Amino acid sequence: MRAHLFDILSRRQLSALFQPIVHMQTGEIIAYEGLIRGPSDSPLHSPMNLFKAARANGLTVEVEHLCRKVVLERFAELKLPGKLFLNVSPESLLQRDARHGETLEVIHQIGIHPDRVIIELTENQPTYDYDLMREAVLHYRKMGFQIAIDDLGEGFSSLRLWSELRPEYVKIDMHFIQGINHDPVKLQFVRSIQEIAEKSNTRVIAEGIETQAELLVLRDVGVAYGQGYHLGRPHPMPARAAPAEVVKALSRNGVAVYPQRVTDKQATVGKVLHQVQAVSPAMNNNEVYHIFQQAPELMIIPVVDDGMPLGLITRFAMIEHFARPYERELYGKKSCTQFMDRKPLLADRATSLQELSFRMAEADAHHLFNGFIITDQGRYIGMGTGHDLMREITQMQIHAARYANPLTQLPGNVPINEHIDRLLESGTRFWVCYFDLDHFKPFNDVYGYRRGDDVIQLTGNILSSNGDPDRDFVGHIGGDDFMVLFQSENWEQRCQAILEEFGGKVLDFYSTEDRERGGYLSEDRQGKKVFYPVMSLSIGAIRIEPHQYYTHHQIATAAAESKKQAKKVHGNSLFLDRRQRGA
Repeated sequence: MRAHLFDILSRRQLSALFQPIVHMQTGEIIAYEGLIRGPSDSPLHSPMNLFKAARANGLTVEVEHLCRKVVLERFAELKLPGKLFLNVSPESLLQRDARHGETLEVIHQIGIHPDRVIIELTENQPTYDYDLMREAVLHYRKMGFQIAIDDLGEGFSSLRLWSELRPEYVKIDMHFIQGINHDPVKLQFVRSIQEIAEKSNTRVIAEGIETQAELLVLRDVGVAYGQGYHLGRPHPMPARAAPAEVVKALSRNGVAVYPQRVTDKQATVGKVLHQVQAVSPAMNNNEVYHIFQQAPELMIIPVVDDGMPLGLITRFAMIEHFARPYERELYGKKSCTQFMDRKPLLADRATSLQELSFRMAEADAHHLFNGFIITDQGRYIGMGTGHDLMREITQMQIHAARYANPLTQLPGNVPINEHIDRLLESGTRFWVCYFDLDHFKPFNDVYGYRRGDDVIQLTGNILSSNGDPDRDFVGHIGGDDFMVLFQSENWEQRCQAILEEFGGKVLDFYSTEDRERGGYLSEDRQGKKVFYPVMSLSIGAIRIEPHQYYTHHQIATAAAESKKQAKKVHGNSLFLDRRQRGA
């Protein structure tokens, strides 16, 4: 293998490929990353194998120097526009013989100005000598080069490198890019990186973009540049312009549909932990009674032996026993375990609040009043109360309902309003459609809430399946009210498909008799018999032109008014409010 490497070095058996880096607002190619390949008929064709063999044989610096030279010469020969990202490992950068301007000499020979070359630091092993690293980077900057860090979020120390070196560019590892349109955690990661980049005057490059949906989410987040197969594959003769569909997509107004955040189901018991002084089983009942007397607010005292929880003593049980004739005289000097609940509810601090709430619901009622012992690896660390648990669970449910409807799992009011604000800010035309079920409440009364819930879920599914998931935002306001924010130009055709599908499928929820007569008899609130027709769907639509509205509140009011007009029409209906300015 060593001989093979020397042969590659002596005969310059390396070839260069270039992958475009695209401006996310204009679609213009602003740079290329230079990549290397070994001999095509060799096990060292892959760059990973090539550099692994070079490290194993102590030839990393020599191989890297040749790679840089081949890439630079080919870049100049092709007369490619924009900048060149040149891969350099930190270990090569720190070699003394690599610090004497060898790269500068090559680019002067071939006629490229240093400000067109970005040194892209690629990590193959941890970087520990940050002082030396800063010195080397300063050396290159003085020569006119800029610095980029590769694979942010994947490498051994990329975040530390960013902080230490303050590079002009950072590349986010493709793991966080691929599927970002479906993953709220990846979206949050990229947004956080973008926020840091803006504060540190660094430009972000998203690597590994493979779909238009990923591209548009990243554009909306504010990422400056993109790279990936969707924008252009590595090639010996790369294109000088991005694919036409990419340029068209980036130039189009509108916003991407962000993946919705996951509700926090991971809050743990540690959140309701209270420090409560435990007593030893050696303590007698008189002493425990005295503790309760001294602390009127204290309701529970845990009994713990050498860190291991044994049970709970409640104020109520203690006072009740001592109120009985002769009990204090009989048991006052006996172990406090006498009046102890020996089967308390135990929960490890890592237990989720939801799991504990299920256990609490299935347990005897007294545990809700007594509370529960919190442990860490089986050892006592504190107490939690039923009141605190109920409060936290309620808050979680309220928070979750604001972000996602618990029945349909569609985004709730907060994300709906956030998406409207993003649409307004983008200055694009869009359509707001307010969907409401007709005669839903009497159906619930007659057929029951469970079947009513099934109709709500059916409606959500129909709306979702008829929208473009990358352009049309489907939200559930609450109850039987939904909202779709369409950017699709064929929104009206989609609405008609929704009405047709709903009209056919809703019949399955009625009895054969009610289906045949088109409805059913039921009593209204005054006790009168009323005939209610089969449920239908009313859609109130408004078209939003750029700068026509300024807040989601204005749009909600206009959409609600349009829905009222739609509900005046019998059966499934779509009403477009044409009274608006510009409509």
